[in-house]
Amino acid sequence: MAEQSLVPLEQSLPNKLPLVALMGRPIFPGIFTPIMIGNPTDVKVVEDAVAGDGLIGMVMLVNETDAPTIGDLHPVGTAAKIVKKINLPDGGVNIFISTLKRFRIKKGLHAANPIVGAVEYLEDEEDNTSEVKALTRALISEMKQISENNPLFSEEMRLNMINIDHPGKIADFIASILNIDKLEQQKILEILNVRKRMEQVLVFIKKEQELLRIQKKIQKEINEKIEKSQREYFLREELKAIKGELGMTTDAKSSEYQRFKEKFDFFKFEGEIKETVEQELEKFSLMEPNSAEFIVTRNYLDVIAGLPWGEPEPEQFDLKDAQAILEADHYGLKDVKSRIVEYLAVRKLRQGEQPRKAEDSGREERLPTGSIICLIGPPGVGKTSVGRSIARALGKQFFRFSVGGMRDEAEIKGHRRTYIGAMPGKIIQGLRIVKARDPVFMIDEIDKMGASFQGDPASALLEVLDPEQNFSFRDHYLDLPFDISRIFFIVTANTQDTIPPPLLDRMEIIQIPGYIDTEKLEIAKRYLVPKSLEKNGLKRSQVRYSAESLLHIANGYAREAGVRNFEKNLDKIHRKLAKQIIEEDEKLSAGKPVPARKKRAEAVKPAGAELPGGEAVNPAGPEVPRPLSPYILSAKFSIDRKLVEKHLGKPIFPEGEIKRADRPGMSVGLAWTNMGGDTLVIEATSVPGKEGLTLTGKMGDTMKESAAIAMTVARKLAVERYGLAADWFEKNHVHLHIPEGATPKDGPSAGITMATAFLSLLRGKTVADRLVMTGELSLTGQVLPIGGLKEKTIAARRNRARHIIIPRQNMRDLDEIPDHVKKGVEFHPVERFDEVLALALP
Repeated sequence: MAEQSLVPLEQSLPNKLPLVALMGRPIFPGIFTPIMIGNPTDVKVVEDAVAGDGLIGMVMLVNETDAPTIGDLHPVGTAAKIVKKINLPDGGVNIFISTLKRFRIKKGLHAANPIVGAVEYLEDEEDNTSEVKALTRALISEMKQISENNPLFSEEMRLNMINIDHPGKIADFIASILNIDKLEQQKILEILNVRKRMEQVLVFIKKEQELLRIQKKIQKEINEKIEKSQREYFLREELKAIKGELGMTTDAKSSEYQRFKEKFDFFKFEGEIKETVEQELEKFSLMEPNSAEFIVTRNYLDVIAGLPWGEPEPEQFDLKDAQAILEADHYGLKDVKSRIVEYLAVRKLRQGEQPRKAEDSGREERLPTGSIICLIGPPGVGKTSVGRSIARALGKQFFRFSVGGMRDEAEIKGHRRTYIGAMPGKIIQGLRIVKARDPVFMIDEIDKMGASFQGDPASALLEVLDPEQNFSFRDHYLDLPFDISRIFFIVTANTQDTIPPPLLDRMEIIQIPGYIDTEKLEIAKRYLVPKSLEKNGLKRSQVRYSAESLLHIANGYAREAGVRNFEKNLDKIHRKLAKQIIEEDEKLSAGKPVPARKKRAEAVKPAGAELPGGEAVNPAGPEVPRPLSPYILSAKFSIDRKLVEKHLGKPIFPEGEIKRADRPGMSVGLAWTNMGGDTLVIEATSVPGKEGLTLTGKMGDTMKESAAIAMTVARKLAVERYGLAADWFEKNHVHLHIPEGATPKDGPSAGITMATAFLSLLRGKTVADRLVMTGELSLTGQVLPIGGLKEKTIAARRNRARHIIIPRQNMRDLDEIPDHVKKGVEFHPVERFDEVLALALP
């Protein structure tokens, strides 16, 4: 039964109404209730009403039909005001309506699709006699008796009924909530005389009371049967106890109970946890093993028993060893390693600290041992491997799970046990798997979470990642406080922009930038090549790479911020080498007698003999694998540029494919994406025609605004400084395009780049070679700061740029860029666009 409440609402009502046909029960005036609309025609009526005055007529069908007309409707209905509309996934709508007044259909103005009728509104025929007052008291008294014995009637319904002061409205409200046949309800709706309406409702209340009396009788009989079943159950339990005394084998349930009890006694629970566990254990002991509730309770107790409730061992790690592990596992990333070692130093200082008493509750809690680390960087730069290295340095268990695409908060905090198939969330699951209270947890792709009607996982993570409150984390399934403050949380993301601000506020950001060519070369030599050789069955002594060949793979086939595609290309080369070795070996061994495989050199029993356990023995013994041939062991390869192209094909990124501004109207800018830094070519041209500016290249709103500002600044300078005719813009149409049109682009940092392209076009001059730039442009010609300078510098290095124009306010960011990244690049800090022009268009 839908929850309903009275909503007093009066307003002037129109003489014609769009009508919605009701297949269920009629709706009475003075009710606030939800209605689900699925018929497309009725959905259209609702949409039109919401767009207008929100008024519709609700009329019950005489006979149910999929395409009703006005002739299929009862003559009397109820006018209603749409208060709220919710669109449903299947195309229907759920509306909340406040019903106002009865009406009678005078005539149809539109017979179908949609139905519109001319209506007259009906007033109650008042009768303020003592008989009506007596009927009012009788209705309320009888309904109180029904509501007290019927759990379907909520407390809110009882209060609403008492607070209604109009006899007719009381009758309407009761008629709407009683279990009455819909045709009888329609008859009550059509009764205008208040006294007659109340008498009719009182008749149905008496019928409802009779039904409740019969229901109680049936319930009593059922309870007697249940008591009999319980008596039989206790007798069976006594029989089991007798069997136990006689030394007979106990059943599986008893052994499970004993296992749980021993485990919980070992943990020495206190307070709420102890009370809950004892209650569940007692309930478990009284259940039948074949009941559904038995399985649910056993699983719940199993989760509690599997969690690491005990105090963890003190952390035993050496800071020097931790540094050595980080250095051995990762090349470069000095700032990242330094920040991580700082966190480990804090943990070492804080270990052994005594818990404090909470001021509000008096319970013990520990001070947070440092912020949550958030590693942000492009794909393939080693965020996950950094997390593994931290776990190895601390000597702790490592557990990783991804929240990318997660749209249900229950994935984090679990499902309540009332649901079928309920499970704890990822945090509790991870603790059960690692069986440690202080592991390293890595939460991947935190920037790619979503939200849905099932909840917001980002909000659920707020408690998990807050060091001030996660000492009493409460999973929905477990529903017990569990201290997860000892967990070392590390989260990863590709971009900071899509992480919710409250979540970002709880984390310490560590940026992991992309790699330049020299770094990729060292990473390949130290890590990628040995790992790929081992994965593909080759030895390090068999394959040698020249530095030129590795750089060719990095620049020609894996031009990215990380090294994931670099490793994939190495795997591809090594698979081809493995195939070549086996094919050559098979050719050399063709025609030669195949040596018999050696047998196990040990005594065996005769054929058909069996071991004591009954297992048959092969008299020949297991065959020893054929030894590797001399060719396989001695094959060696020296990989140069030519062999790379033989195995990988022509380069995806040819060497000559360096983005340059080689004609007027072009400039090269720098951009930052989820994949790291990138270079951006801006192209501008003009054609005779109507004045205007066309922007293409899938630009976002912010970038379009930057283009408009850049055009205004360039136009002003071209006319006032460079003497361009003022009417040139009236006779020419300018078009600005950014290549790779299928890729979305947004942000303000290309402002000076677009303005430079416009002035290059207007002046007919080419921008200086090997020059790239980044900076937001204001309408007054100021160059404003941007973000992602380190990634943009790496992109400039990949594009072989020699000069980079940056906003002067970004000079502080240069200190964060390693010297080897800045090597060979000259930075030009500017404050005004005039300084940009002096460098780009001298």
